[in-house]
Amino acid sequence: MEKEILKEPKYVEELLEILRSNLPEEELLDRLSDYHENDIADALEQLTAEERKKIYPILGAEKVAEIFTYIEDVNRYIQEVDLKSAAEVISHMDSDDAVDVLEEMDQSTQEQLVNLMDDDSSRDVNLILSYEDDEIGSYMTTNFVAIKNDLTIRQAMHELIRQAGENDNISTIYVVDDGEHFYGALDLKDLIIARENDSLEDLISTSYPYVTDHDRISDCIERIKDYAEDSIPVLAQDGQILGIITAQDIVEVVDDEMGDDYAKLAGLTAEEDLKETTRESMKKRLPWLIVLLFLGMGVSSVVGVFESVVAVLPIVICFQSLILDMSGNVGTQSLAVTIRVLMDEKLTAKQRLLLVGKEMKVGFFNGLFLGGMAFLFIGLYVCVLKHTPAGHAFMISGCVGIALMVAMVISSLVGTMIPMFFHKMKIDPAVASGPLITTVNDLVAVVTYYGLAWIILIKAFRVV
Repeated sequence: MEKEILKEPKYVEELLEILRSNLPEEELLDRLSDYHENDIADALEQLTAEERKKIYPILGAEKVAEIFTYIEDVNRYIQEVDLKSAAEVISHMDSDDAVDVLEEMDQSTQEQLVNLMDDDSSRDVNLILSYEDDEIGSYMTTNFVAIKNDLTIRQAMHELIRQAGENDNISTIYVVDDGEHFYGALDLKDLIIARENDSLEDLISTSYPYVTDHDRISDCIERIKDYAEDSIPVLAQDGQILGIITAQDIVEVVDDEMGDDYAKLAGLTAEEDLKETTRESMKKRLPWLIVLLFLGMGVSSVVGVFESVVAVLPIVICFQSLILDMSGNVGTQSLAVTIRVLMDEKLTAKQRLLLVGKEMKVGFFNGLFLGGMAFLFIGLYVCVLKHTPAGHAFMISGCVGIALMVAMVISSLVGTMIPMFFHKMKIDPAVASGPLITTVNDLVAVVTYYGLAWIILIKAFRVV
């Protein structure tokens, strides 16, 4: 008997057929209830605007809000309904999702929608909008359950059931004291399996991790990740719970931080996207390019100083790019390692010194190995293909090998020290970007290479 092979589900095609059918409203909703909101969102995106406008009233504001959570460009679809209906849909979204939608709108439309939303929703949205983009408060949601610490198990279950109707983040239940200050947290599972005569106090973790609303994301992202909880409370300075940051929010924060750091490593001031104008992109790139232009001029000027070396021994210029590329690569590797390590705020001065030593040691041994390879293969290349006497050929390759090793050691030092310097000056070390490190290392490599060529080949051995 042949095994039945599972076929790839075609939920979107099935949903399109259901949505375009003339089923009665109750039957249509019943059929849709069998599908995940993410699949319904995919199907909605393939409908025409007119088809969607007929579907929205049938689905209702709450269901539309759940579906819109899975659509990336929500504003395009929000605009298909009138302002009052849009406000109702946004009111049913989690506060952080509602803020994401509103932030994409112009100021006038945003204010109109917030004014049309219900009091609780508009208050939550205004709270989150009041934070800076790099503060934890801008990522939190007010969708959470909080109970008092003096309840019995039965009372706690009743309170959970009452609040769960409006708040669906119930896997972790937060506990407050009489003054509404954060007291601790407990797992839903522990509350469910608890006996009626058990004490709620025994279930509460009073050392549960938390962050404060004005914490900088970059300062506490590692701490949040290390705890690996479903959610973490966001507290005001007086200890009251303002909201929570969920695992999904944490993934979004990490993704944003990585994108921002990646942009900085590319020499940009912020991450770009497809919606940006040419002018905006230029404003982000041009400042760094101007700095790098002047640094590049410095490198070129240094090369000019060694014109006499090139004039006497033209072959050395053939291997300049090898030295520059390898020193740039090593510097960028050290930069990436250092930025990653510097994210640990508990790094001591001794540990920083050990990191510098380790990176230089890695650079030395890698340089020794690669320098040896360069000595052998470049020597053979110059001897065989350039028809240079073996002695002169291997002197040239030896100079290249030594210069490569020295440049790699210095580049490791530069790639480690520059981000440390920025960090010490309270500047994001990611701004010690790849292009900056590469240009600085170019300068180091040029001086090292041509300096050694002048000292070893011309002055010491008089290779011409």
